[in-house]
Amino acid sequence: MPTTIILVRHGQTEWNRVERFRGRIDIPLNPTGVKQAKLTAKRISKQRKPVAVFSSPLSRAMQTAEIISKKLHLSPIPQHGLIDIDYGQWQGLTPEEARDQWPKLVKNWYEHPEVDEIPGGETLSSVRNRAMSTLAEICRRYPNQEIVLVSHTVVTRLMLLAVLGLKNDHFWRIRQEPCAINVFEAQQDQFTLVSINDTCHLDDLS
Repeated sequence: MPTTIILVRHGQTEWNRVERFRGRIDIPLNPTGVKQAKLTAKRISKQRKPVAVFSSPLSRAMQTAEIISKKLHLSPIPQHGLIDIDYGQWQGLTPEEARDQWPKLVKNWYEHPEVDEIPGGETLSSVRNRAMSTLAEICRRYPNQEIVLVSHTVVTRLMLLAVLGLKNDHFWRIRQEPCAINVFEAQQDQFTLVSINDTCHLDDLS
């Protein structure tokens, strides 16, 4: 039996609603994000039986994980390997503000993210390596069981690219909405994608 991974992007924050480079800046969920997390928790608890919930330590992810965990009668486990990308000197800026200072680098970020170097930040390769190392360790600890991982759009996209066997140049070809649920199976370093960017549970959001 494979390990089943339920990979969740955190709920909405004000910096998702009005686009800014978030990275390691600790932004909490906004009221909409809290509602999204509650609907996500309800969906997972009805359809799945995870035995553990792991999360990026940043509050927007931990809040989402805490809401999910409470519904499952579990406690979220912070996992540094799931933390958001370090956007370095871009953190806190809008794309337009960053483009004013680093026009070529920002252009590369949106056109060739696999080769881009963020000033003072991480590369996608580095984020992908640490996230997949974290996943491998968790799968070793929880064979043949269901687990939840709560992280950020950059991390979830890169993990899904790895699951699909695609390179980082496909980064922008995967969509990840706030509180999207992705499901895949892992067995002996082989992956099977079950679902991606599922937001059907958010239809009741009001």
